[in-house]
Amino acid sequence: MTEIGFYHLTATPLERALPKLLERTLQAGERAVVRTASDERVQALNGLLWTYEERSWLPHGSARDGFADDQPIWLTADDENPNAARFLFLTDGVEAADLGPWTRVFDLFDGRDDAAVAAARRRWKAARDAGHALTYWRQTDRGGWEKAG
Repeated sequence: MTEIGFYHLTATPLERALPKLLERTLQAGERAVVRTASDERVQALNGLLWTYEERSWLPHGSARDGFADDQPIWLTADDENPNAARFLFLTDGVEAADLGPWTRVFDLFDGRDDAAVAAARRRWKAARDAGHALTYWRQTDRGGWEKAG
């Protein structure tokens, strides 16, 4: 079964937390797909990953850029895996039709949005009922992560 981590964003927005998680993914030698709710969001994240920190850059691309095989991080609003990634990042409340092909899934949700929290709880229950290994990560005041029991 797939390992699914639910990441409860409370101290920083997705735009600050996602790049750090993607840095760790690349450091671990993994590839990632980041799935969003819209093509507009893909383009916003595409720009963000070029500029999120002055001295950092994450190699990435999207359908607009092409060359999916060459991209360690692929940004998309579609249910796809064109860069043969094993890690999937779900943002904006999107869901994956099939979690089986993924080694690890990161479900990031806004803890300041009651509807987003309720939707994450529904996704947690569905994933638990499907037999996936689940972890819950709570954001610390400084933006780090602690695993909650």
